[in-house]
Amino acid sequence: MIPRRFDVHLIALDPARGSEIRKTRPCVVVSPDEMNRHLRTAIVAPMTSTVKGYPSRIPLSFGGNSGEVALDQLRTVDRERLVKRLGVVEPDVATAICGRLVEMFRE
Repeated sequence: MIPRRFDVHLIALDPARGSEIRKTRPCVVVSPDEMNRHLRTAIVAPMTSTVKGYPSRIPLSFGGNSGEVALDQLRTVDRERLVKRLGVVEPDVATAICGRLVEMFRE
């Protein structure tokens, strides 16, 4: 399965270390489709139902649940960790993710 940018996949994140988000949970694919097509890995941001309100987190509603996309917990995962595709985030959430990533990595 080739993930697409802004798809939401259930991803097995364990084993995790320290303060990393753990267990199998929904994640948003943030890596560009060009990378996703050519590499066996994808860059993802876990979703959490724990709302912290950090500037590095994007609020969203998905699958009837509210939560945040944790851009402060970006991970590169092998496609073998992808359990199941759950859908895609709304366009306004995708735009917010891109904007926040630019802010985070700007000099």
